[in-house]
Amino acid sequence: MSVLQKPDIGPVIHDWRPEDPAFWGRSGKQTATRNLWISIPALLLAFAVWMVWSTVIVRLNAIGFTFTTDQLFWLAALPGLSGATLRVFYSFMVPIFGGRRWTALSTASLLVPSIWMGFAVQDPSTSYSVFVLIALLCGFGGGNFASSMSNISFFYPKSQQGTALGLNAGLGNLGVSVMQFCVPLVITFGVFGFMGGKPQALPDGGQLWLQNAGFIWVPFIVLVTVLAWFGMNDLSSARASFSEQAVIFKRKHNWLMCWLYLATFGSFIGFSAAFPLLIKTSFPDVIALKFAFLGPLVGALVRPLGGWLADKLGGAKVTLWNFVLMIVMVFCVLHFLPQNGSGGNFYGFLGMFMLLFITTGIGNGSTFRMIPVIFRTQHEKASAGKPPAVREQALKNAGKESAAVLGFSSAMGAFGAFFIPKSFGSSMALTGGPEMAFYMFVVFYLSCIVVTWWWYARKGAATPC
Repeated sequence: MSVLQKPDIGPVIHDWRPEDPAFWGRSGKQTATRNLWISIPALLLAFAVWMVWSTVIVRLNAIGFTFTTDQLFWLAALPGLSGATLRVFYSFMVPIFGGRRWTALSTASLLVPSIWMGFAVQDPSTSYSVFVLIALLCGFGGGNFASSMSNISFFYPKSQQGTALGLNAGLGNLGVSVMQFCVPLVITFGVFGFMGGKPQALPDGGQLWLQNAGFIWVPFIVLVTVLAWFGMNDLSSARASFSEQAVIFKRKHNWLMCWLYLATFGSFIGFSAAFPLLIKTSFPDVIALKFAFLGPLVGALVRPLGGWLADKLGGAKVTLWNFVLMIVMVFCVLHFLPQNGSGGNFYGFLGMFMLLFITTGIGNGSTFRMIPVIFRTQHEKASAGKPPAVREQALKNAGKESAAVLGFSSAMGAFGAFFIPKSFGSSMALTGGPEMAFYMFVVFYLSCIVVTWWWYARKGAATPC
C-alpha cells in the first residue's frame, strides 16, 4: 500500500508499519495511542480482580465464616498461582485471536469471579471449596497481563516500546493499589442499594457489605469490555499460530529474560501480597491496612519511568544498576527491622520498603524494554546481507517472537505472587523472622546482575540492548 493511500478503517488493520516515520506520523501514532488508552483501564481492572482476595479474607470470619488462618492464606495465594499459570497460555492468544477480540473477551471474563464472589460472601453456608474455585477464577485477571503487553508491543516502533509498555503495565499495575484502597471503603455502605443485597452483621453491632468487594468492579468491567470491542483494533500482521510462536522456547534469551523479570515483576507482585502481613508480624502495634496500598502504588507509578529511562539510556544499563539498588534497599529494610523481637523503626522500614518498591517498578519497565531490542537485534544479524524481502520478514518474526516472550516472561514473573509470601512464611516458621528470606532475595538479585552484565551490558556483549 502506498504511503499516500488512506489507512485501514475498521476493527482489522491489514497494513501496519510503525517503523515507517511517514506512516507513524500520518495515522499510526493516533491508532496506537487509542489502543493503549483502552488497554490501560482493562489491565487495571484485571489487577484489581486478581488481588482482591488480599482484602476480602481479612473480613470473612467477621461476617460468620470459620476458616482457619491457613485456609485464608491459601485463598490469597491461589489467584497468584492460577494467574501465573494462565499467563503461559495468554502469552500466545493475541496473535491467534487478535488484540481487540482477546482484550474484550478476557476483560469480560472478569465478570465471573466478581459476580460469584458478591453472591458467595452473602451466604455464610458457602463452602470453602466454592471460595477456592472463585479464588482460582480471579486468576483470569493475572492472566490478562501477558496478552495485554503482547498486544501493545505490536503497535509501537522499537524506539517507543519501552515508554508504551511502561505506561500500559505501570498504570495497569495500579489496579492492586486502587483495589487495596477502595475495597475497605466500599464495603462499609450499600453502594448499590437493595440491588446489592443485604448487609452482614458484625460482632460489634456494625454492618458490612462485603459483597461490594466483587460487585464494585462489574459496571467498570462491562464499560471497558464495550470500549475494547468497538474502540481497539486487530492487526493482521501480528497473526501467528502457536507453532510459530513456540519457537521462543528454543531461544536462550527467552529464558534469560524470564529470570530477570522474575526478579523485577516477581518482586513487585510478591512484595505487594506480603507487605501487609510483614508489617503486622514485624510491627504488631501498627495498623497494616493503613499502609498496604502505598507500596503497590509507588511501584506501579514509576514503571513508566523505567521504560522511559531504558529508551534514553539503554535497557541493560538501567536494569543492571537497578538490581544493584535493589540489593542496597534490601539491606536498608533489614537495618530497620526489629531484632529478636525488639527495637526496629517502622517509619524507617516503611521508607526503605517504598524505595525497594520503586526499584521493582523501574526494573519492570527496563526489562520489558530490553526484550523487543534483543529479538530485533538477533533477527537483524541473522538476515544481514540477504534480500530485502528476507530482512522484512525477519523483522516481522522478531516482533512476533518478542511479543510472545513479553507474555511468557510475565507468566514466569507472576509466580512471585506466591513464592515471595511463601518465602517470608517459611523464614518466619524456621527462624522467627523474615531475614532469611531477604538474604535469599539478595543472592537472587546478584545472579541477575551477572546475567545482565554478561549477556547484555558489558563491552563486547553478544546482544547489547
